[in-house]
Order: sequence, then C-alpha cells, then structure tokens
Amino acid sequence: MGAGASLSICKSFSSIQVRHTTNKVSPDLQLSREGNTFGVPLESLVQDVRQCEVPSLVTQMVEYLEVFGLERVGIFRIGGSANKIKELRQKYNQGEKVDLINDGDVDSVASLLKLFLKELPVAVFPDNICSENLRQLLSCLPKAHQNLFQFLSAFLLKVATYSAVNFMTLENLAIVFGPALFK
Repeated sequence: MGAGASLSICKSFSSIQVRHTTNKVSPDLQLSREGNTFGVPLESLVQDVRQCEVPSLVTQMVEYLEVFGLERVGIFRIGGSANKIKELRQKYNQGEKVDLINDGDVDSVASLLKLFLKELPVAVFPDNICSENLRQLLSCLPKAHQNLFQFLSAFLLKVATYSAVNFMTLENLAIVFGPALFK
C-alpha cells in the first residue's frame, strides 16, 4: 500500500478492503513549522514534563488513547483526518491548550502521536547507537529517549492486551511504530 492507502479492518478478515485516499497523513504532509513542539530535539521538550519525564503532549495523547482507543479496531493503522491532525499539531506548536476530548478523535490522535515520533530530529533509537545486546542499547540512549521509550512501551503493551478487540498485536504495533522509533 502506498502513502495514500488505508486498510479497513472488519471482524471478518474476508472483508478486508484497501481504499486509496488522499486525506491520510504522510511524512510529506505540508504543515507550517512553528518549531516549538514538533520536529525539535526531545531533550528540549523534557523541560516541560510531569514526573514521568516524558513531554506533556505525549502524556496527553497517551492518556486520551488509553481512555478512548484501546478497544478501537486498527488503532495506529487507520489514519486520522489530515485537517484535524494539522489543527491539533498547530495548537501544540503554538503552545495553545489542546482539548483532545472535544477536538480530537482516536484515529487522529493516534496519527498525531506517530507524526510526533516521526518528526523527532533524532529518532528514539538514534542511528549511531547499535548493539546486539538490547539492555546495552537501552542504557546507551540519552535519558530523555529512555524515558519516552519506557513510557511508550508500557502504553503499547496495554494496547496489545486489547488485541482481541483492536487487532493490534505486539507484532502489528512493531510494524506501525518501528519506522518511527528507528529512522
């Protein structure tokens, strides 16, 4: 499937359809770059954190998805509204208060979280850190990256516990998030 394709997942795998659309988010989406939240180094966002030392916008999106998205079929695989994602992204970048309950939806918030990760100038797992030993790899990550990875891992494990409903197994989540975590 290309960047303009989406996958419709139904309860019966025999009714899976591929739809080609033009309103899905892709890394090429032309959005204004205010540059104070999206596309900035993770370490610069850690100044504005709660106790978990993860950027507050990530915490807000994960909390929203934990409440509304865990049982959503195809969470992270079905793209959200490009206009809604653009609007939410601009609000975060401009430092405005973002009300995901009233202004968001599960697919758009899930897409926004993936977009945030994709736009990090240095991936959660930077290119220059390679190791056959995962523990060694994780200990080499900058603290901000370790915190974000640990926070996201706990959330994605929670998403996977609902895989009977949302079809997002650990393998499916790895397919969706791998490219954003390892650039």
